Amino acid sequence: MNTETSSDKPWAGRFNEPTDAFVEAFTASVGFDRRLYRYDIEGSIAHATMLARQSILTAAERDVIVNGLTRVRERIDAGEFEWSIPLEDVHMNIEAALTRDIGDTGKKLHTGRSRNDQVATDIRLYLRAEINAIRVEIGRLQRAILDRAEREVESVMPGFTHLQVAQPITFGHHLMAWFEMLQRDRERFADCRRRVDILPLGAAALAGTTYPIDPRYTAELLGFAHPAENSLDAVSDRDFILEFSAAAAILMMHLSRFSEELILWSSARFGFVELSDAFCTGSSIMPQKKNPDVPELVRGKAGRIFGHLMGLLTLMKGQPLAYNKDNQEDKEPLFDTVDNLKGSLKVFADMIGALQCNAERMRAAARQGFATATDLADYLVRKGIPFRDAHEIVGQAVALGIREGKDLSELPLEKLRQFSADIAEDVFAVLTLDGSVAARDHIGATAPVRVRAAIARARERMADD
Repeated sequence: MNTETSSDKPWAGRFNEPTDAFVEAFTASVGFDRRLYRYDIEGSIAHATMLARQSILTAAERDVIVNGLTRVRERIDAGEFEWSIPLEDVHMNIEAALTRDIGDTGKKLHTGRSRNDQVATDIRLYLRAEINAIRVEIGRLQRAILDRAEREVESVMPGFTHLQVAQPITFGHHLMAWFEMLQRDRERFADCRRRVDILPLGAAALAGTTYPIDPRYTAELLGFAHPAENSLDAVSDRDFILEFSAAAAILMMHLSRFSEELILWSSARFGFVELSDAFCTGSSIMPQKKNPDVPELVRGKAGRIFGHLMGLLTLMKGQPLAYNKDNQEDKEPLFDTVDNLKGSLKVFADMIGALQCNAERMRAAARQGFATATDLADYLVRKGIPFRDAHEIVGQAVALGIREGKDLSELPLEKLRQFSADIAEDVFAVLTLDGSVAARDHIGATAPVRVRAAIARARERMADD
């Protein structure tokens, strides 16, 4: 049973009446910020260690505090810790438990700090670890894409613009576009992490502290690059959360685009790919259905994470310096973003690893829509015809193909020559799908030799990271 009263609160001295019960529950954050407990205890151990080094605590007091915090952490790990709403948040729950365990020495832990710089430190420690984990998950998805691309280097498919057949490419080349999108995401999170890696502890409430603390030593203990340069900014800054949320939104936008393609490609109309049964569900009424629920759900979660970004921007836009209670609302959207981002990445990597490609359906689709029309125009340009004139000639040939229901490669030479006498027998070498793909032989293009080289370079880039 929770027995805390208003007198147990760390700020109770100035108040004459207890907090209203509903207000107490309404303002408490322990229901969700308790997940920061490991980071809160890690920060407190570093803070106590620094205080002892600066002779603000004795070595004996430090050891009692550190051992007590370690026991509190073990109880929480074991699920044996009772969280109290009257104690408001993770910080005061842990400090109260520590004080009950070790006595008045526990009350000395908060010397030289405030919950304002304490929570900012906890979130940075948490987010730093989560960014590391997210980058690992992005890398796992990238490797699944590379493995699949390597097997599909020569699998010809239609490339689309406006969702209309445009030019032949290979499935391997298309997958490598996904890789590049994810590579930018992984780099964005690495860059974001640099701005997370700043220690706010030492800013106290907003102005610093009168105690002779050493923030550089605390930063060293916690593995931060350096302490914050300005105490006001340190306790009120949530840019790092906004930046993380923006990077998360961009990544989820990419996963949503991937999902859209998988949903289309796995449909009967396309039949390009087959999703493993493990990532699909059936219909409660239509026994033939195999629904792409995982990519659909990921596509939906993108909107959820976009909403969190907008909510956080709105949360911050009207706040004066320094800390305001509004910032209690930053954690739930952040936690939800992290959880759904990691889940989406994990399921996507597993799904791509089990993906099956229908190369015959892809090739058949590439034969439709006059995908090699640009190759015919390029052929005419090499014969000395200006590109705009070549464009007009090919347009006329396509119109004929539409009337006769034939692809350009299926039209006889004499019919093609009615549009230009420069068209000769060698034209059919450029009108084939494989010829078209192989002709695009430069860095970044779809020729199989170039895709293989791109995959090799991608593996090197990941090995160097």
